[in-house]
Amino acid sequence: MARDHLLVIDQGTTSTRVVIFDDLLRPVAQDQREILPTYPNPGWVEHDPKALVDWVGPLVVQAMVLAGIGPSRVAGIGLTNQRETTVVWDRATGEAIGPALVWQDRRTAPFCEAHRDRRDWISERTGLVLDPYFSATKIAWLLDHVPGARKRAETGELAAGTVDSLLIRHLTGGERHVTDVTNASRTLLMDLRTLTWADDLCHFFAVPRGILPEIRPSAGEFGRTKGLAYLPDGLPITGVAGDQQASLVGQGCLTAGQAKCTYGTGAFLLAHTGDRPVPSTRGLITTLAATLGDGPPQYALEGSVFVAGAAVQWFRDGLKAVGTAPEIDVMSGAADPDSEVLFVPALTGLGAPHWEPDARGTIFGLTRATSIADLARATLEGVAFQVADLIDAINADLPEPLREMRVDGGMARSDPFLQFQADVLGLPLRRSPQAESTSLGAALLAGLGCGLFPDPASAADLLQAGSHTFQTDRDRAWRDAKLGRWRHAVETVKAHYRG
Repeated sequence: MARDHLLVIDQGTTSTRVVIFDDLLRPVAQDQREILPTYPNPGWVEHDPKALVDWVGPLVVQAMVLAGIGPSRVAGIGLTNQRETTVVWDRATGEAIGPALVWQDRRTAPFCEAHRDRRDWISERTGLVLDPYFSATKIAWLLDHVPGARKRAETGELAAGTVDSLLIRHLTGGERHVTDVTNASRTLLMDLRTLTWADDLCHFFAVPRGILPEIRPSAGEFGRTKGLAYLPDGLPITGVAGDQQASLVGQGCLTAGQAKCTYGTGAFLLAHTGDRPVPSTRGLITTLAATLGDGPPQYALEGSVFVAGAAVQWFRDGLKAVGTAPEIDVMSGAADPDSEVLFVPALTGLGAPHWEPDARGTIFGLTRATSIADLARATLEGVAFQVADLIDAINADLPEPLREMRVDGGMARSDPFLQFQADVLGLPLRRSPQAESTSLGAALLAGLGCGLFPDPASAADLLQAGSHTFQTDRDRAWRDAKLGRWRHAVETVKAHYRG
């Protein structure tokens, strides 16, 4: 029987999903489990590493039952994951020594603030900014705060990595400690140009180089399954990428000048810049795009908004204003059109291009007449305004401005939200026919890595059929007025939290 399906494990910030794709990159079955982070202290965000691993098996089994196929039909396994989230574990047992520190976690902000004078050096070496968002300070924090961990790391007993490395360790029965270039590029420890761990960066962040995984291209063999109760030995893992780079692939953005935004827990805008890194002058980061086999490194400019779908979750769970996330669309439609309520959703700090980790969510324009519907609309618009800041920054760095943006993710299911986003950007938005292109991108990479697809162009031809485009309905004067008020609000928040 032909091996003509791809099994994708998509481990995100709020859920783990397993999707089965056929050889035309069509999803034929999936299963998903909500796995939520916890918040033990203000600014702290954690996952249980055991839960991240333990739910993979049941989800794989159920997805394959729903697809009506057995493991003998699987050509390759793709893996995509929440980036920057960091785990340290025992090499022998695979047991984590502490919680997984999620990318949103801000506990290492004091270290970053104390070393502001090294920001330019770090940016030049890594393409990133010195911020708690990235993995290096999280690894060091775990080594310093778990008793005996640093000594164990220095003697080779521990391993550290992002979630992809933890899952590959599980899938291969502990035989492989590897990552791909996209995940490695998010650690503050990899040299942007050589794609290797840098000794001087490891020394600066006090991270022993020996605990880090081997870095590999995004498509190719990462190891084979071994010792699993739910899959036979020998199935190859052939595609790995951090979730946003996987989404870039899944949106068909494989060449310079193409861009996408994924509206997940955060909002992540990536613009492909080809085989050369483009330094940013506007607070963006230069990162790796998915790199295919023996091909040259591929780069992207990225802006990250820490709170996008998380703002809707806060509106649902924190305010308890709605029972389900999609209800916010209906409620926002009842808002007063003349309301001037504006929400800066900096619930875990401001990301690019502002990089203010101490900022917090702030609401402007409340009156006695303000309703919960007005807050609903302000929540959605606050996400769109943050993305507008990213577009302005990316257009300033690119040789030519973006002509369109491709979009996916949970909030991209909302027509009213995307229409407002198109209006405030003055840019056409093309929504992927699959709301979640992250898994799709991992499937494409896995298909290339195992030889199911002969080349990237043939695989990309399978994407984008049935996409929907949102055109702007507003003029420049309306857009300038909206953005002017937003920018004044953001500067006010930044000034307040700078003390």
